[in-house]
Amino acid sequence: MSKFKRMHLVVLDSVGIGAAPDANNFVNAGVPDGASDTLGHISKTVGLNVPNMAKIGLGNIPREVPLKTVPAESNPTGYATKLQEVSLGKDTMTGHWEIMGLNITEPFDTFWNGFPEEIITKIEEFSGRKVIREANKPYSGTAVIDDFGPRQMETGELIIYTSADPVLQIAAHEDIIPLDELYRICEYARSITLERPALLGRIIARPYVGEPGNFTRTANRRDLAVSPFAPTVLDKLNEAGIDTYAVGKINDIFNGAGINHDMGHNKSNSHGMDTLIKTMGLPEFQEGFSFTNLVDFDALYGHRRNAHGYRDCLHEFDERLPEIIAAMREDDLLMITADHGNDPTYAGTDHTREYIPFLAYSPSFKGNGVIPVGHFSDISSTIAENFGVEKAMIGESFLDKLV
Repeated sequence: MSKFKRMHLVVLDSVGIGAAPDANNFVNAGVPDGASDTLGHISKTVGLNVPNMAKIGLGNIPREVPLKTVPAESNPTGYATKLQEVSLGKDTMTGHWEIMGLNITEPFDTFWNGFPEEIITKIEEFSGRKVIREANKPYSGTAVIDDFGPRQMETGELIIYTSADPVLQIAAHEDIIPLDELYRICEYARSITLERPALLGRIIARPYVGEPGNFTRTANRRDLAVSPFAPTVLDKLNEAGIDTYAVGKINDIFNGAGINHDMGHNKSNSHGMDTLIKTMGLPEFQEGFSFTNLVDFDALYGHRRNAHGYRDCLHEFDERLPEIIAAMREDDLLMITADHGNDPTYAGTDHTREYIPFLAYSPSFKGNGVIPVGHFSDISSTIAENFGVEKAMIGESFLDKLV
């Protein structure tokens, strides 16, 4: 019999909590990640007021320098710790896949100098559209459409760009390149980037609208991922007939593997929380696992190095956290974590190699405290033990500590 009938995991995309021990092996715009600290620097530079996460134990997470504006609780309502990444990467897919029990020992391919001509030419031949060569490099997603959107509106050329992540992104004005056509081109790009030397984690359709000087990306984004290279805990749950619900881009990240209920993409973090709360209230969701990604922290504020916006986004989540808790049942477990860092005060515009926070709350808890520092994959093993399925490749359960 499961200790918790339902487990809900919410990933606050990019909300790291301090440089990992190996952070200096990872570089951001030429600067090692060793001094990165997403939550710490936000708290220090612009202030952070998250009383609901603090109540569970956010300020109790072990740190050399305590979070400046998030005090430790003498009697928190839940359990807290920080988790270290084993896998070689600091991207979304690597983080999520490890959270579900995989060890990525060979990172996906990245293209700091843009994609090779062979890939660009193939996409041109398939699509019948030219590619703007000047955009073919690591680029901010908003800057690239500001710089090349007017040209695309005139010529119909494709805007293909990348980042420090192993991704190929195609930006297209919805009035110039219809969504169906954009998705079709992305599907082709996915088919030619499944093997080295161009093994990419995701192909991302980035539609936008508007006029020059006032472009806006829309909620019609689509991510085309590769499937995990080994069974994750999602697969184990699905094979055992246990319900798995995906909210936001989770279904994309795992390419649907192990997910038997896709609740759709999020238009925003707030919409994602609405969807999670709706999912938790489904009468047929009596037992199982929900997995939610809230991406605005990363996409809207981390990559744009907007510390004030990032802080406000955290405030918004924290203000709505009581609604999520109110939707819980007595034997539910809520887990809040992240997948990597993206320090908005740091060099460059890319992810940072950090610990991730971990908070756990259940109405059934009799105790509280700090769990020993572990690894991302420990979350998956805890889920596996709770539902009585085999764990994936790596991870050690801390289920016995949640009492």
